[in-house]
Amino acid sequence: MTPEERLKELGIELTEAPKPLGSYVPCVRSGNLLFLSGILPLRNGKLTRTGRVGESVTLQQAQEDAKQTVINALSILKSHAGSLNKISRCIKLNGYVASAPDFTEQPKVLNAASDLLFEIFGDAGKHARAAVGVYVLPLNSPVEIDFIFETKS
Repeated sequence: MTPEERLKELGIELTEAPKPLGSYVPCVRSGNLLFLSGILPLRNGKLTRTGRVGESVTLQQAQEDAKQTVINALSILKSHAGSLNKISRCIKLNGYVASAPDFTEQPKVLNAASDLLFEIFGDAGKHARAAVGVYVLPLNSPVEIDFIFETKS
């Protein structure tokens, strides 16, 4: 099953890729690699929620935000590659979680993103990863993730 077919099966519709919120581009190609800038959990141009995980944001809400961030990344990928079927694999993601001082479950937040990529791309969705707790993120977002994908030749 192709990634595009898998998205349909999961009931995930990709909308227009989110616009950059600053002086950067959302994606840069170098050879067969696509480097995606840090992506926030935006829906219809607005954050799904704000705050730090372990304070005003629950672990489950942060996991939903991580999934929304992947969906936004896929929209960016599709706009640059033309189709998700042209993606050969996810190489790496770096996840940043705005965390309360005593919150230490950043890997569990990012597991939601990793698991969704595996659901969509199968083994090609398995990737290297970092899960980093930070005090605050842009716009007071609970989650930000950047990605590296490889395209087929």
